[in-house]
Amino acid sequence: MSRFRVVDRNADRKDTQRINESIRITPVRVVSAEGEQLGVIPTEEALQKARDAGLDLVEVAPNERPPVCRIMDYGKFKYQQKKRHNKGHVHQSQNKEIRLRPKIGDHDLMTKVQRARGFLEKKDKVVFSVIFRGRENAHTDEGFKLVQRVVTELAEISKVEQGPSMQGRRVIVTLAPK
Repeated sequence: MSRFRVVDRNADRKDTQRINESIRITPVRVVSAEGEQLGVIPTEEALQKARDAGLDLVEVAPNERPPVCRIMDYGKFKYQQKKRHNKGHVHQSQNKEIRLRPKIGDHDLMTKVQRARGFLEKKDKVVFSVIFRGRENAHTDEGFKLVQRVVTELAEISKVEQGPSMQGRRVIVTLAPK
């Protein structure tokens, strides 16, 4: 049994085009930067034409015989490909939870509200939950008042998706962006 590993040097380059000196086969069919056919010419001559134009020789159809190469700015081409790929990205809405306590201070509450405002502007839903512990369970009405205050603070950029309700030891309200 051999202890040597077989290394596939092109494993990370299978989906990329060969450019400039990486193009080993000769002759190649060349298309200029303007899109006109230059014909079937030796690879060295095609490389020289690309260098004279200050551009790259990129193999665009490697499976054809002879392979088709194009004279273009490879960096710009890759940038536009990446931009086109990312254009299809759609924001997935998430539920963000913000937990409050009934005795929260005014400034702390406004900080949490500002955080929620940021989530809502990014089109995420926000779940506010007021958590009660011990003797606080006797004053759940304070939690409902707190939730109502939060809803009025965020009324201009959100709508109530699920109204305030008691779930166990919590008062929960869900806000969705308008």
